[in-house]
Amino acid sequence: MASNSKLKEVGLVFFKLGCFAFGGPAAHIAMMEDEVVTKRKWMTRDHYLDLIGATNLIPGPNSTEMTMHCGHERAGKKGLFVAGISFIFPAVFITGILAYLYVTYGTLPEVAPFIKGIQPAVLAIIASAIFKLGKKALKNWELTLIGAFVLIASLVGIHEVLALLIGGIVGGSYFFLKSKSQNNTLSSCFPFLLPFITSETFSSIGTLKIFLTFLKVGSILYGSGYVLFAYLDAELVATGLLTNAALLDAIGIGQFTPGPVLSTATFIGFQLGGLWGSIAATAGIFLPSFLFVLILTPFIPKMRKSRVLGYFLDSVNVAAVAVMAAVLITMSIATLSDWRSVIITIIAAILIFWVKKVSVIWVVIIGASLGYLLTFLPF
Repeated sequence: MASNSKLKEVGLVFFKLGCFAFGGPAAHIAMMEDEVVTKRKWMTRDHYLDLIGATNLIPGPNSTEMTMHCGHERAGKKGLFVAGISFIFPAVFITGILAYLYVTYGTLPEVAPFIKGIQPAVLAIIASAIFKLGKKALKNWELTLIGAFVLIASLVGIHEVLALLIGGIVGGSYFFLKSKSQNNTLSSCFPFLLPFITSETFSSIGTLKIFLTFLKVGSILYGSGYVLFAYLDAELVATGLLTNAALLDAIGIGQFTPGPVLSTATFIGFQLGGLWGSIAATAGIFLPSFLFVLILTPFIPKMRKSRVLGYFLDSVNVAAVAVMAAVLITMSIATLSDWRSVIITIIAAILIFWVKKVSVIWVVIIGASLGYLLTFLPF
């Protein structure tokens, strides 16, 4: 009964997040931290940081994989699958309905005013998570220096995974040499499963080809979900299976639906093969993440116990927080373009940093409502 109770709790928490988690991976991870660490205390903030660092090193959507890690932490292997499916389902369901409307009527509903309110509110949510995680990650001046390096590298355009790896290797090597201890060796490591599947052997687009195409993309996708669109351009637009205009519409869907941006696969799959195409694309894009997390999970405690890998993990953790900070800076420049967005950000920051008891879900709802209401003002 206790196990079933935990599974139900995991399902409800991540279904709620799946319905309201707007703003991309950094925002999702920030909302998750508030739910599972601050409010429910399923794990320590240090362990949550370890999960972020490790997740950044495997292919797949980071925030979706974090839900799986958190579900596993609370309710074991069943919790891993319940958390992942609960988080993914709302986005896939909403995207599927939008795909049907798009294919049937050629139009999408107007949601821009709400998104204009959600985006600035999300800035405050990300800032809150960076503040809390940063206090744990910045253990000394050396880690602070590594974080600054990764922040600058991310802002000048170096790929986030490359910046994370460099930060982890440099930091891990430095702290190992500093400790002057040769007792620990690299006895523990985690495997990387990269199944490169070629779908070109199929002569026409069908359900199986859709599945294999998106399985391939899900298996090699590194970094944030937004990298997905570059892969899809190469796999579908360049091969003539999808028009560039349709891909741009799919990008729009990914921007204003909650949950993982990879639910865009559902939209594209419906365009390519109807209902079964959308199911095949969704299964293909997310299946590798479940496998990667299932393989990685047992190794994270071993990494922390190993001195060498512990140093590496500390360095990757601070690098991951720095990447979130870079995302925040980039999003702020793009989002804070008028007085409305500035006001919404200030209100959201007051609710999060000073009122504190307000849930981040309510911050998103308040931001969306303000975004809609402020559009009626004539100035």
